[in-house]
Amino acid sequence: MVANSSALLRWLNLAAFVAVVLVNGLAGSTMLIGGKTTAQVSDANPTLITPAGYVFSIWAVIYALLGAFVVFQALPSEREIKFRGKVGWLFIISSILNVVWLFLWQFEHLIFSVIVMFLLLATLTLIYLRLEIGRSKVQLREKIAFHLPFSVYLGWITIASIANVAVALVSVGWDGFGISPETWAIIIAITALLIAILVVLTRKDIAYGLVVIWALLGIAAKQSTNQNILITTELCAIILATTLIATAIHSKLKH
Repeated sequence: MVANSSALLRWLNLAAFVAVVLVNGLAGSTMLIGGKTTAQVSDANPTLITPAGYVFSIWAVIYALLGAFVVFQALPSEREIKFRGKVGWLFIISSILNVVWLFLWQFEHLIFSVIVMFLLLATLTLIYLRLEIGRSKVQLREKIAFHLPFSVYLGWITIASIANVAVALVSVGWDGFGISPETWAIIIAITALLIAILVVLTRKDIAYGLVVIWALLGIAAKQSTNQNILITTELCAIILATTLIATAIHSKLKH
């Protein structure tokens, strides 16, 4: 029974991955879902923390890494079975949430999309914790196939969750409690920095930090005409990069 359940999980993980890639591809490059592309929905609700379009190419990296996860978790060796067991059904749940989010986003149910986005964030966080990323010593193979995909995925969804909230609030005409959009953008950038520093210092997770730097520089590029946001996001990126370098050096010296 356990063996059958394990085999079923392998193939369901593969099916979930294919479904996510397919729906994301349709949403991003066609108008078949909701009559707009993903970018067009975003452009219709601009915020001061929306990154430049090229930043979203990180999905190609995420899918490549998740593809590696799907391939390795399907292998019958004991090591892969152990890691697949830690992820359990959470990857399938995350994939379902990803697809549901896309449909909500495409049909512009943006408030509901925030709820699903945070459920996705929580699911990925559970995977991250169950894999003990940054806390357990694993061989390079497991690090690439299991740890790295979810470090990058969680890093991006952390930023995406913040951006999703901002877009949803813009869509309903929120007045920001009288605080200017520029000030909120600066607060959000600093919040993202603090979250990333916390993860890097507690988990030594360089990949997570690099994703946040990528997003911050993307915001700087998109909002380059606003000097306050430009300076803030670039400074946050520099501080985080310095933290990553210091963490990497410390880890080397420790070993």
